[in-house]
Amino acid sequence: MIHLHTWATPNGRKASIMLEELGLEYEVHPVNISKDEQFEPDFLAIAPNNRIPAIVDEEGPGGEPLSIFESGAILVYLAEKTGSGLYPTEPVARAKVMQWLMWQMGGLGPMVGQAHHFLFNPKEVVPYGQKRYHNETKRLYGVMDKQLANNEYLAGENYSIADISCYPWISRFERHQVDLNEFPNVKRWFDQISEREAVQKGMAVPFAN
Repeated sequence: MIHLHTWATPNGRKASIMLEELGLEYEVHPVNISKDEQFEPDFLAIAPNNRIPAIVDEEGPGGEPLSIFESGAILVYLAEKTGSGLYPTEPVARAKVMQWLMWQMGGLGPMVGQAHHFLFNPKEVVPYGQKRYHNETKRLYGVMDKQLANNEYLAGENYSIADISCYPWISRFERHQVDLNEFPNVKRWFDQISEREAVQKGMAVPFAN
């Protein structure tokens, strides 16, 4: 059994989509970040950076429980645990997946997260912040659109953890004030992944569990 500590955010949904894609048995433990539950001692014991998601695998390496925080680390761990093709073992394919996973972790997530912060129901209107992060968000959508012009998925022709990591962030395009029609390859990719049953189930967590 895997215990998933999460909330309905893009990072949280990466983990639940991955668990659904792999068909692993898991139990959801909602962490309501609007009530600061991420600062509770029990959660901090497994996620010292006070951010969701985090997992506890009761059957970690050697049969011992293992806790993992950071969404990217969770994706890699679960893929390696199951031997899933979502994170290939062939060196070139693996490197391509890893670079796009790191692109999401270091670029797409943080930047569109800031766009969301400044543009979607902001507590204070900060024109400089709105312009800066909206422009950077559109630049990143453009990078993604160019990559998807010649590839079915981000790392090539196969669906991978790179796609899983990006999809929940792109699903909030309206909050980023982005028109997907301006990025037709991203739209094609987004619509295609949206049809996956595991993605639909994972996007509904924690409310569906």
